[in-house]
Amino acid sequence: MNRNNFYDKVLETESPEKRLERKLNQFKQDLKFAYENCSYYKDLLGSDFDVNDIKEFDDLTNIPITQKADLVSIHKRTPVFGGIVPKDAKLSRIYISPGPIYDPEGKEEDYWKLKSIFINTGFLPEDRVIITFSFHLVPAGIFCDNALREIGCTTIPTGVGNTEIQIETMKNLKVTGYVGTPSFLHLLVKKIDEMGLDWEKDFNLQLGVVAGEMLAPSVRKELEEDYRLTIRQFFATADVGGIAYECSHKSGLHFSEYRLIEVVNPDTGQHCSPGEPGELVVSTLGNKTYPLLRFGTGDLVTYDVKECECGRTAYRITKILGRVDLVTKVRGMFIHPSQVQEIIRKFEYIEKGKIVVTRENDYDIMTFYAELREGMEPTETLKEKILEAIRDILKLRGDVKFVKPGTIKKDDKLIEDLRKWE
Repeated sequence: MNRNNFYDKVLETESPEKRLERKLNQFKQDLKFAYENCSYYKDLLGSDFDVNDIKEFDDLTNIPITQKADLVSIHKRTPVFGGIVPKDAKLSRIYISPGPIYDPEGKEEDYWKLKSIFINTGFLPEDRVIITFSFHLVPAGIFCDNALREIGCTTIPTGVGNTEIQIETMKNLKVTGYVGTPSFLHLLVKKIDEMGLDWEKDFNLQLGVVAGEMLAPSVRKELEEDYRLTIRQFFATADVGGIAYECSHKSGLHFSEYRLIEVVNPDTGQHCSPGEPGELVVSTLGNKTYPLLRFGTGDLVTYDVKECECGRTAYRITKILGRVDLVTKVRGMFIHPSQVQEIIRKFEYIEKGKIVVTRENDYDIMTFYAELREGMEPTETLKEKILEAIRDILKLRGDVKFVKPGTIKKDDKLIEDLRKWE
């Protein structure tokens, strides 16, 4: 079965110069529209802004970056969409990301620009695909479902968790495709072994397209060699949708044809050279519902400009090195320092607190460390109340560990990421 297809071979193999000209022209149209219709950009750019001052790619650096870490305060300052949505915009759905950030979805077909990404990562109309991203509040599950159904795939919206039900579904429905985090796919196949089921006889899974967290080389090797799966990665966020994807040559993630992507030095604000670490800055193109222009994702990456062996000429993300900001991704969900503060403020008996993220058996572990006020004793009842608050505020399950006074220092980060990647 050929899973090495092009969504639009003309666009994907055009010269880098022609591609940049096309995208820059669209960006200028989008910026003019946003300036005239969105109060956020009017305030951001000022009264003397002239879109004609943008003549080449490096001129983009004169436009302020809208940081993902600042979206919560932007949305709170101008409810409910931060002044980024035009007044007459027609919305299909509104999602709620932690913060809260309200993510609008327009009525346009393939609004999130994921259809091209899923075709280019190998999905075919005849595939039956389980989607294990959340369908609750956040857009991840639904926007993957929309794109796959537009391709012609049959989707099975299993969502997160329920390992044994997922496995039974994969077996009974002869599922051929998987979309979700790599750690959960790894968990599923290991559980299948534990249950004594016959992978070769009972399962039809062929393709796993994964996102939401780092893909450890050891996990990829095991999935591809021991279970003979085709594993490909994609990059998307709840804010801008599809950003990049991996082809069969696994030499990095190709920039989407429907996004203008920059890699920017976080200290100088200037564009980085190939191989130089910088922040991934993304602009939607042609989006008149929620035009995010020069959106700083907070991801620290390197990129390459050489043509890929697949024939695509788009630049590629070669490494994701971590985060520029203090926002941290856990099991595909972003958590913000302000949310940790919200948990602390919720309980008068917590003196200090922080979240520590570790990784065990290729799975993210999130632990809330709490110092109690003098005279308070740790109990299971207190722990359960904090756990409930974590689920409500972060939309994730974690653990709580009570620590002695003085363990958490004043200058400790509210979120400490101790994960090590190969």
